[in-house]
Amino acid sequence: MYPDNTLCYLNGEYLPLADARVPVLDRGFIFGDGIYEVVPVYRRKPFRLEQHLDRLQRSLAEVRIGNPHTRGQWRSIIDRLIQSGAGADLTVYLQVTRGVARRDFAFPKDAVPTVFAMASALTRPSAAQRDQGLRAISVPDLRWLRCDIKSVSLLGAVLARQQAADQGVDEVIQHRDARLTEGSASNIWVVRSGRVLAPPRDNLILEGIRYGFIESMCASNAIPLEVRQISMDEVRDADELMLSAATREILPIVQLDGRAVGSGRPGPVYRQLRLAYDAAIEAL
Repeated sequence: MYPDNTLCYLNGEYLPLADARVPVLDRGFIFGDGIYEVVPVYRRKPFRLEQHLDRLQRSLAEVRIGNPHTRGQWRSIIDRLIQSGAGADLTVYLQVTRGVARRDFAFPKDAVPTVFAMASALTRPSAAQRDQGLRAISVPDLRWLRCDIKSVSLLGAVLARQQAADQGVDEVIQHRDARLTEGSASNIWVVRSGRVLAPPRDNLILEGIRYGFIESMCASNAIPLEVRQISMDEVRDADELMLSAATREILPIVQLDGRAVGSGRPGPVYRQLRLAYDAAIEAL
């Protein structure tokens, strides 16, 4: 649970999280009709904030919700929450729903978007996760076909992650028609013969903000990278597997479906990217 005095933002007002209230007819509650973002913050400095705001705008446009704030206003909200947060490493959660209206599937004509934001402590990956790696299982991807939209409708991701929890592992690797898509809340990276393979940016994955960042790190470290469809046979035969996500950063996957990935230890490409990732955070 969050401390009762955690400051949040709700529809133009800053108030304690314990006092924040949203009507039950808000379409985010009734339909999951909304968009969200999670911005990591290191030493009170947002990481790749402009890219997060870009994706927020893209997702809002895809579901036809008008962006309720300018970039400057979003930055001000985020900064206020960062300054009020306990600790220097945080996550800032942003959510915009279509607003409150009579329950009807069609878009209401006069609803005003509900805007909510809060900051919470960021728990960075542990030394054991970084140095020993994660375990994953492969599962069919049963989600809808617009995974590129960062929607608050996350039941598919919840059910996928619960499969991992039920099996006592850290993540799932999802596939559709024998093709790699992504984790429950992460992008998946495959390393074969020193080359990083990434699924294409299409409607079947949510392009993580770390996707473009890892592309740039590969380029600056002379690591070959290829974006294309990846078969699950290639995933299971990988020399290395990695995941990336806002709160998990970049982590190695050393076991898939009970079998070791490569040597069963974090590999050299992961270690090179991990060093570059840490250096970028230190340079903020």
